[in-house]
Amino acid sequence: MQQTTDPVTREIIKNALMSIADTMALTVVRTARSAVIKHGMDFSTALFTAEGQQVAQGLTLPPHLGSMAPALAGVMNAFGDDVKPDDIFANNDPYEGASHLPDIFLFKPIFINEVLIGWSCCIGHQTDIGGRVAGGNACDNTEIYQEGLILPPLKLYEEGELNKAVWRILEKNVRVPEKVLGDVQALLAAVRMGERDLLRLVDEYGLEALKSYMTDILDTTEALTRAEIAALPHGEWEFVDYIDTDGIDPQPIAIKVKVTIDGDEFFVDFEGTSPQAKGSINPNFAYTKSNVYAVMKCLIDPAIQSNSGFFRPFNITAPEGCFVNPQHPAPVAARGLAGFRICHAVFGAMAQALPGKVPAAWGGGEIGLSFAGYHPNRKAWVYLEFNNDGPRGGGPFQDGADGVACPVLNMANSPIESIEADQPLLIERYGLVPDTSGAGKYRGGLGMVRDFRILAEEATFQLRSDRTAFRPWGVEGGKDGTLTQNFLNPGTDQEQVLPCKHLVTLKKGDVYRVIQAGGGGYGDPLERDPYAVLDDVEQEKQSVDFVRAEYGVVIDAKTRSLDLTATEELRDQMRAAVTG
Repeated sequence: MQQTTDPVTREIIKNALMSIADTMALTVVRTARSAVIKHGMDFSTALFTAEGQQVAQGLTLPPHLGSMAPALAGVMNAFGDDVKPDDIFANNDPYEGASHLPDIFLFKPIFINEVLIGWSCCIGHQTDIGGRVAGGNACDNTEIYQEGLILPPLKLYEEGELNKAVWRILEKNVRVPEKVLGDVQALLAAVRMGERDLLRLVDEYGLEALKSYMTDILDTTEALTRAEIAALPHGEWEFVDYIDTDGIDPQPIAIKVKVTIDGDEFFVDFEGTSPQAKGSINPNFAYTKSNVYAVMKCLIDPAIQSNSGFFRPFNITAPEGCFVNPQHPAPVAARGLAGFRICHAVFGAMAQALPGKVPAAWGGGEIGLSFAGYHPNRKAWVYLEFNNDGPRGGGPFQDGADGVACPVLNMANSPIESIEADQPLLIERYGLVPDTSGAGKYRGGLGMVRDFRILAEEATFQLRSDRTAFRPWGVEGGKDGTLTQNFLNPGTDQEQVLPCKHLVTLKKGDVYRVIQAGGGGYGDPLERDPYAVLDDVEQEKQSVDFVRAEYGVVIDAKTRSLDLTATEELRDQMRAAVTG
């Protein structure tokens, strides 16, 4: 018989579980070795019930929201009852519930008196996972076997004893074992921390009470989520967004989504989406679902907890073999880019469902880079970065922010000092680029530029970017943002415009430059406050010529003074030209 619960105790336990997951996350940050985890924050932590229901997630990556439960299910399906105290399981196989090979999941079962009561989980993106290209994100792989070391659900620890064979296999299949094994040790510390703190919670409240409250937390989250969905407009809305190319086939990839809201159920159908790609940017279906969840976390009450109760009202479907539901052995290593575009497609549909409430598309965040080579002593080095901080789209009430993570991420860019201290790379330029924002009543954020100079004699460079052909879209009359640009040796007689997805060997002194796409604008640009435009010009975010052309705002180039009379006249002319 289920115990009676009370809402006050439920909230205390709910917050205690979330605090445990956050403490696990802090453990990872403080002990990780690689930039992609300790600076980029590409990891997540969570707690689960014994049955594999997620009850709490740390304040880490929203796109991991729905990724951990399928990976745990893969472990539970593989081992059944063969789960013992002090076992620790690993899984990175996208076709057994995991996400992509660079993401290693660790799961520690938690026992009391030989009875399984829960699981603690960490997922961490590794700097390298072997494979044909360092960094594990090459877009031109054609099957998963090229992408690196596959770890199907297995025991990394069995009853407290390290599986030395697995550890050695991992060590010998990655280029930078000190970083990879160091990061795995950070994840191990975190899952053990989760076990310790959950057992303390059991000591305080008792096992049966805690189990009852966990069930109540999941059911309450479901009820709150359903209430939020029921309050949304009901109907159907469709949207299509595009990925430029997979890096092999030059044709764009369409992500088509139909959102249906009916009662307290939310339906997302990807029928009409392009077939799975030849290259490595396919997202497995679990990751597709995770990004849908991440979007809706942005659009409903943010206080609703991230757990399996949140997933229950969502019905997400996609044809087998389409881009967002690829079939084995499709490559998936660079699937993070696809996640962004899935989010854009769902946001685009919701912008129609919720006019006046959804911002324009952000820019820039799809950029993933890896540089790799060997020091003179033949020791490998690898630098992996997801250039995630960038411009947000303009919103219903304010401009898109410059230089922050997109709405579905909590990640950050690596500090210049850290990059230069650890790798033979020099960051020669890092800043905002004027005139890159989509115009609107509320403009989009500015794209950022970053220049990398190679100091090693030779380095492999892998580029994963997008929005070089399809601009971040505007909303409610706002204009699209600018396109992403990638250059090799800019401003020299050796300057090259690089494809958006590319693999090349660089030499000492070569410079790679990325200019992010700018965020889309929101609302009619001719309704923008002229003084807000003047402020942008004074801050050198926009030029005098740009604001005249896009906003009809007349500013003297020498004195930076605003001419309101000339502005009104120009705006009237621009409106008349549009209406004919």
